[in-house]
Amino acid sequence: MANEVLEELAQIFRAASKKMSALVSFLMHHKDASSIGAIAGFAIALVCTWRYMRSSNPVRRPKPTAKVEAPSSSSSDSTSGSSTAIESRGSQARQRGVAIQEAPLSKLTLAQSVKRQLKGGRKVTCQLLGVVLQENSTADLENHAVVRPAAADVLLELAQCCDLYLMSRVNDDASEEAILAALDQIGLFSKANFNRNKVLFCSSEAGRCSFVRQLEPDWHIDTSVDIVNQLARYIHHELLISPAPLGSMPSNVLETNTLESYFDCR
Repeated sequence: MANEVLEELAQIFRAASKKMSALVSFLMHHKDASSIGAIAGFAIALVCTWRYMRSSNPVRRPKPTAKVEAPSSSSSDSTSGSSTAIESRGSQARQRGVAIQEAPLSKLTLAQSVKRQLKGGRKVTCQLLGVVLQENSTADLENHAVVRPAAADVLLELAQCCDLYLMSRVNDDASEEAILAALDQIGLFSKANFNRNKVLFCSSEAGRCSFVRQLEPDWHIDTSVDIVNQLARYIHHELLISPAPLGSMPSNVLETNTLESYFDCR
């Protein structure tokens, strides 16, 4: 609207200028005091009219809009850098957590490995024939009894870290003495301070099964599939020593080929 008014004023001014030029030209040919005064008065009237018209119709200029400055590259770089550093530290922490959880068992000591494999169990019953001893039958015990060298260290650790009971089926007193002598030779009674009364003897597998049920251990270790199956409902954990995996065993029964292969995970 203001632009239209200014355009009309400009047209009026141009028309007045043309008339003024004609009038000035006429007066120049008739020079006198009255003519010069008329020209000056007319010019002053035009200027006053122009100023009045401009003041009554001011031109509205658009208001400047505030500019929203984008974050500087330095601040964005520092922000991205800090977030990257945080993510990096978090990733490193997660990697450290994984490294701790999945630490190779070779870094454990034998005592730590044994405790880890017991899964919190405190009382353990263990058959001697075929597990701790080289002999697999009562007939072999009539000649000698020898502790398997690979199982000796694990047996000593079990004797020190849990309530351990050892049991074996024998045919005579001589076999009992041979077993006690073999256990004494590896330091079970001296180094581990193991009580001899916790070495139990029986004449049948049914007697061994009865021992285990009366003691109510957290773990039982045996070579007999029948005994392991009979005790599966009464014992929390069982370890079956077998040269080859049998499969189709109760869920609380673990299978391994030797005593040390399960407990010594270093």
